[in-house]
Amino acid sequence: MKSTVETLSPTRVRLSVEVPFDELKPSLDKAYRSIAQQVTIPGFRKGKVPPRLIDQRVGRAAVLEETLNDAIPTHYSSAVREHEVKVLGSPEVEVTELADGEKVSFTAEVDVRPEISVPAFDSLSVTVDDIEVADEDVDSQLDSLRERFSVLKGVDRPVQNGDYVSLDLAATVDGAEVPGGTATGLSYEVGTGQLLPGTDEAITGLSAGEATTFKTELAGGELAGQEADVAVTVRSVKEKELPELDDEFAQTASEFDTLDELRADVRTRIERVKRMEQAVQARDKALEVLLAAVDVPLPEKVVTEEQEFRKHQLSHYLERAGLTMDLYLQSENQTQEDFDAKLQSDTKDAVKAQLVLDTVADTEQLGVNDTELTQEVVRRAQQAGMGPQEYADQLVESGQLPLVVADLRRGKALALVLESAAITDASGNKVDLDQLRGELAAAGDGAEA
Repeated sequence: MKSTVETLSPTRVRLSVEVPFDELKPSLDKAYRSIAQQVTIPGFRKGKVPPRLIDQRVGRAAVLEETLNDAIPTHYSSAVREHEVKVLGSPEVEVTELADGEKVSFTAEVDVRPEISVPAFDSLSVTVDDIEVADEDVDSQLDSLRERFSVLKGVDRPVQNGDYVSLDLAATVDGAEVPGGTATGLSYEVGTGQLLPGTDEAITGLSAGEATTFKTELAGGELAGQEADVAVTVRSVKEKELPELDDEFAQTASEFDTLDELRADVRTRIERVKRMEQAVQARDKALEVLLAAVDVPLPEKVVTEEQEFRKHQLSHYLERAGLTMDLYLQSENQTQEDFDAKLQSDTKDAVKAQLVLDTVADTEQLGVNDTELTQEVVRRAQQAGMGPQEYADQLVESGQLPLVVADLRRGKALALVLESAAITDASGNKVDLDQLRGELAAAGDGAEA
């Protein structure tokens, strides 16, 4: 086999391959065996039809087509290895010459990873937010803890915002009951807006046993957009009673004896969370600074394929959630044009990050060992709610395992960049990288770029 490589652009090459016909013999024999299993010719058992008869009955052209389908991928891979081409995606193959018994020539155009020059990592500077825990942060957490230990107490007064009520609801359109529009003894927190529009306003000021009616526009179902009459009755009114914030509460809600000890623990926990956020911010900003320092020509086909993949993933998610693209855009306050522009921008950023981190991983000769891969598969299996072996089998069958390895290498590459970069907080203090790595590992983010 002879092959040459021609650079078409910084992100695309053309491989030209010429294969002597005798090198096709394994694929040619395989083609004859395959066709022999598929045809029925009187006097011959399946699989025992001679090549000569297959040429006569099926045609030599069909045999050669199956031969090339088997042989071209093998010889293409050999040419890629020979010229050390760092391919991205699938090639576009064209057979340029087929001389039966002599040779076969074909070309393969494919996107490749561009040559990228990355700066010295210690020249990168990253600034992250200070870690500050305000008294208000502690108070907010303690209020949330009090909410968990609150009790509902019946009150003999009109409904107020924040109350918990029991309601009977009945919605009708032109006197006919709305499907699914009737409920009895429905528990509801006033002010959350989780029921039909207008419900909060209608029941505020009512006492237990009182009823009223109001009109509302139906948002979903077969009657969506139509105006409905809603009859609502308040059956009971309760308010949330929070425990006093004192030593007794601290003993009830925690392992501490005093409120001061509980406050100190809450402050420590908040600081740990903020440090974790600082660690993630440092990682993200290090990547951002690295990408800003590098000029990367992007393979157009790779970007397009990644963009289509992301669209497909979103469509699949919306379908499972019972949503449409129009509803999604409305919830995100976006137009279709805004969505397309952001998707394209995000996709380009993601592809650029992958290319740069792959370059770092190659330059630094970073690898992934079996233990690291196993740990990552177990972690992902847990996130997916699957057994590790089942998840691993699924990765192998779908051809996704190399992508997991690539993600791990990129994570290592980014960790190396983070280790070398100068990281300070907004006050100018140097950030402890060892502590950052510990927080990242505790957060489960250390393996992903």
